[in-house]
Amino acid sequence: MGNAEPDAVAGSPARDPGPVGPGDLDGGVPGGSVTDGSGAGGSPSAVDRVTGSYRAVAGFVNRRALARATRAVPRTLHFVGSALLRGEVADALPAPHLSLGLAAQVAMDEALLAMAMTPRRFPLPGDYARVARELADAEALYVRNGWIDDPRSYHRTPPSLSAADVTTSRGWAMGHNYDRLCWDSGFTPHPGEPGSDRWMAFEPNRTATATVLEHADGPRPWVIAVHGFCMGFPFMDFQGLQAGRLHDELGMNVAFPALPLHGPRRVTLVSGEPFLSFEMMNAVHGLTQAVWDIRRLIQWIRAKGATSISLYGVSLGAYTVSLLAGLEEGVDAVVAGIPVSDFPGLFHRHSPHHIRARAIEHKIMGGAAENVYRVVSPMSFEAKVRKDRRFIFAGFGDRLAPPDQALRLWEHWDQPRISWYSGNHVGYLWSKQVSDFLITSLAETSPVGATEVGGG
Repeated sequence: MGNAEPDAVAGSPARDPGPVGPGDLDGGVPGGSVTDGSGAGGSPSAVDRVTGSYRAVAGFVNRRALARATRAVPRTLHFVGSALLRGEVADALPAPHLSLGLAAQVAMDEALLAMAMTPRRFPLPGDYARVARELADAEALYVRNGWIDDPRSYHRTPPSLSAADVTTSRGWAMGHNYDRLCWDSGFTPHPGEPGSDRWMAFEPNRTATATVLEHADGPRPWVIAVHGFCMGFPFMDFQGLQAGRLHDELGMNVAFPALPLHGPRRVTLVSGEPFLSFEMMNAVHGLTQAVWDIRRLIQWIRAKGATSISLYGVSLGAYTVSLLAGLEEGVDAVVAGIPVSDFPGLFHRHSPHHIRARAIEHKIMGGAAENVYRVVSPMSFEAKVRKDRRFIFAGFGDRLAPPDQALRLWEHWDQPRISWYSGNHVGYLWSKQVSDFLITSLAETSPVGATEVGGG
């Protein structure tokens, strides 16, 4: 669900750098020698011996997930203390009623973040220069083509998707019979884009796929529900995106596209792993392909006589539908749940301090990344969906996609309706407030009210 995003923020999944020594923890150079403080090699000083011992202990702790999880305690106390002292959990967002339940959910997110930051996932020293070079080359290409000044021109209109292009199979999950659609994505990065060879080498990703729950009684409203990071399988998406309420109670047809490198399109054991990693061009290609594939799916849905089409996404999926809402004409509503709105900012927030410092030194963060990501940022586009059909929900205690991410999207969308729940990143799953907000919001796009449909 979007609860694994920081796992990829920390580093590159392309290889395992092996055991990390003290030098790695300070950002830097494996195998570096201890000096006497004068710059020459020799016997370590007393200070070096003490700090070396500290680094060794820190390295031992950092390599153990359960030990890292203990960091959740001070971080949770900091969240609670800050909310009590400042009276807010983010700028201009008043703090909710603080409770043990909220504190426990904050601690859950903080523990997940800490456990995800394993040194075995950190970038190697040589990765910084290579990633910085890719981003700088991409920035130069984007400037030459005018894409940074006009991000819309970066996105090509995909070809239509006809019934003849799609193969269909049947399946069952979570009490629902579904159709699985597959088609050739047809997406390729722009000629000369950095990272394009790496991206196209992900062969399973070339086939786009979506799971569909469709009623048999003629045209109905449709909602395209887009999953979060590490999801993309029906048994996860149906639960995480409330298939039962959308399809059975609200009576909509529902399509669940698998994002690039997720679900059946994955290329590693973990669904979506290379999508969000230190290979920062991967996310640019992934988001571009995501909107390409879903725009083709929208064409297929329109050809079936849909009475309306809405977009709904959570976490990474919320980012995707927010971007789509600025590119695709004729969308009737959009719901962004626990949204991410600024990936470079999120990488900066969640990266360990030594990775952040090295990334800033190489002008990855605070440099080319911000410009390059403009072409796939929802903040670069004015939403084409009417303001009264834009909806957001977010958690006060979300530590993975913090409240300021939702606030930025809310402000960019001219402050539409937003529902704040007292919980963490995945707390929306058990929040009746959120579930009812989602159903009420989407019911407004349908010619039949939710209470009149009853499924079928």
